[in-house]
Parts: sequence; structure tokens; C-alpha cells
Amino acid sequence: MPARVITVAQQKGGAGKTTLVAQLAAHWASQQRRVALIDIDPQESLTQWYRVRSKANGGEDHIDLRWVSGWRTGTEADRLKNDFDLILIDSPPHTETGAKAAVRAAELVLVPMQLSPMDLWATKPTIKMIRDERRDMMLVLNRVPARGLLADEMRAAIDGEQLAVAEAALGNRTVYAASLLKGKGVTEVAPRSAAAEEVARLADEIDQHLAIDRHPSLDDRPSVDRRLAKG
Repeated sequence: MPARVITVAQQKGGAGKTTLVAQLAAHWASQQRRVALIDIDPQESLTQWYRVRSKANGGEDHIDLRWVSGWRTGTEADRLKNDFDLILIDSPPHTETGAKAAVRAAELVLVPMQLSPMDLWATKPTIKMIRDERRDMMLVLNRVPARGLLADEMRAAIDGEQLAVAEAALGNRTVYAASLLKGKGVTEVAPRSAAAEEVARLADEIDQHLAIDRHPSLDDRPSVDRRLAKG
């Protein structure tokens, strides 16, 4: 079955796009699923994480990465579909052409957002772009603080916008950044942590949304060849 393509898009910087991509990729790879990453963000943060991961894993992994120019996103995704189970695209902030190409290539677009009025307002152009491209979308709340008045008010405001919001949310936890420093995800370095549970719940929710079998039979498939390409 061809890979399912998921883009993480947010034109507001600092929302946690790359963190979300890396954490989901690491979790799905731990399930022996073949994951391709496409990094079109000029900052190349995902590529740097992947390099740390490659060195730590010694070349054995179920994740592969391509860095490409934004206009090549759709072509690259199509080229990879028959070799992977999932393709995750990390799109650039503020670059409308590249972001549109990444959105257009996906069947589901995840939009990370922090719980603040400024973040909600700044996310609206991204939401409009996704709707204009007629793509399925899911808002993912990130760096969510402990429950309080502001959190409750913001959730009510988001509900008022009639947006599709993932039930699972990522909390404001330092372990997310700490795991990335090791080229890992929280489900790998702290599998019993609250953060790992959050990522697992979100990944399962995405699987259900896309009607993906979350427990495919493992057939001792070889790990993906490491082919870090830049073009």
C-alpha cells in the first residue's frame, strides 16, 4: 500500500513543527514502520536531528530523510510512496510557495499551535491556506500548560472557530527537547513518561483518522538504507 503523506504546517515560527515531526517519526519507527522525512525548511532543524540520530544508531533505523527545495516536494513524495509506510513533511514558516507545495502533497495536514490568543490569531493564515488547498486538517495543541483559566478559555475560543482539533495534546515538558538532543523521541528515551503517552495517543489518533492499521504484521523487513540527499 502506498505511504500516507502527512504535512506539518504552521506559518508562525516557534510553534513546534519540527518537534512534532521528529516525535511522531521516532514513535512510528519504534513500531517497525518505515518512515520517510522530507525537510523543506531552510533552517534544516529536522535534518540536524536526523544526523544526530544517524550517528547514534550507527546506520540502523526505520527512518530516512530527504532535504529538497519546496517546489520539489510533491515529486519527492510521489517517488517515495512505494518504499515507505508514512511520509512526514516538515514545511517552512513564512515561505508561502514552499508551504503550499507541502500542503498540496499531503492527505492530512497537522497544524501545531500553542494555547495563547496571539498564536490562535497568527495561525489563521495557515488554516486559510489549507482550506484553500482543500486538504484535511487537524490542529495539534502544543506546549499545553497545566489546566487553568487561560487554558480553558483558549480551548473554548478554538471550539468557537469550528476547527478540527486532536484530542491528544503535547504538554509543556522539557523531555521533548532533551530527547531531540539525542536524536531520539520521548517514546524511545522515556517510554513510561507522560510525554511518551501524549505522543503515542496522538499517533494513534492520526492512525485512526487516516484509517491506518496501527498494528501491522512485522515481516522482519530490513532497515531503510541511509540516503541523506540534498537537492
